[in-house]
Amino acid sequence: MIASPRWLHAVTCALVLLPALPACAKQPQAPAPQAEHAKQTPTSTAAPDAIRPGLWKIADADTTIWLFGTIHILPENLTWYSGPVAAAFEKSDELVTEIPIEENAQAAGIIVEASKRKDGKTLRATLPDALRVRYEAGMASLGLPPQVFDANETWFAALMLTMIPLKTAGYNTESGVDAQVAARATARHMRNVAFESAEYQIGLFKDLPEATQRAYLDEVLDALPTVKTDIDAMVTAWKTGNADQLAKLLNEDESDPQMRKVLLTDRNAAWAKWLKARLDKPGTVFVAVGAGHLAGPGSVQDDLKAAGISSTRVQ
Repeated sequence: MIASPRWLHAVTCALVLLPALPACAKQPQAPAPQAEHAKQTPTSTAAPDAIRPGLWKIADADTTIWLFGTIHILPENLTWYSGPVAAAFEKSDELVTEIPIEENAQAAGIIVEASKRKDGKTLRATLPDALRVRYEAGMASLGLPPQVFDANETWFAALMLTMIPLKTAGYNTESGVDAQVAARATARHMRNVAFESAEYQIGLFKDLPEATQRAYLDEVLDALPTVKTDIDAMVTAWKTGNADQLAKLLNEDESDPQMRKVLLTDRNAAWAKWLKARLDKPGTVFVAVGAGHLAGPGSVQDDLKAAGISSTRVQ
C-alpha cells in the first residue's frame, strides 16, 4: 500500500520540530501498547557504501552549494555518513538547515504550547461523530486513553498518532540525519544559517483550516495499520537516492492543494530564492533539508532552474 502523500509529507515536515517524542506528548500514563505494536528493531543494517542518499551541487566561480536531502527519523543502526556526502560536508564552511540548530532543544516545548486548544472545548467534542468514533478506535489500537489529546488541536493529535507507533517500532529523531548533521556541525563550529524558524514551521500546521486538519487526521487514521511500512518505504527510497520514488511517496497526488502549497511548494520557492542570492557571496555551503523538498515536480531544483540556475546530481 502506498502511503497517503498528505499524512506522510506532513509528518516528515513536523519531525524536524520533534527532537524527542516524550517531551512532546506530555500525556497521562498510558496502558502498555498492544502486542502488535510492541517495540521492534528495524531491519536496516546496510553497509555504509550501500547507502547513497541524493546529493546535488549548484555553483558559480567562487561559490559552491551542496543540496542534501535528509530524513528526519531513522533507525538507530543506520550508518549513512560516507562518500560524496561526507566529503561535501567536510569541505563546507557553512551549514544551512530548516530551523536553527540552537532552536532544536526548544522546538518540542514550543510545538506543545502551540497545540493547546484555546476554545474551552475538548478535541473530541469538536470532531464530527463519525470521525470521533474512528479517532477513539485509533487511540485504543495504540493502547492510549481516548482523552490523551483532548486539550490539543486536531493537527497535533494527528502528528502524535503517527509518531507513537514509529517510536515503538524503533525509529527516533535523535538518530535522524538532521540531528546527526547538527552534531557534526556543532563539533566543527560551523556557521549555521536557517531558512525558517521553529515558530514559523509550527505556524504552518497551527494555521491550517480546521477542515484540512480533520482531513489530515482522517488520513492518518486510515494509515495507522501501515505507518511503519510506509516509513520503511520512504527510508529505503532515501537510502538508494531514488528521488522519483520519494516524490511519489511524499509529494505526488496531493489530495489537498492548500496543504501541498503551504508545506511544500511555497517553501521550496522561498528557499530557491535564498539560494540564488547566496550564490552572490563566496564560500562553500552545505544545505541539509527534508528530502521531499529536493524530489519531484516543484522541487527546489525546479525553482532554481526556473531562475536560470542549473543543479548537478552528484550522488
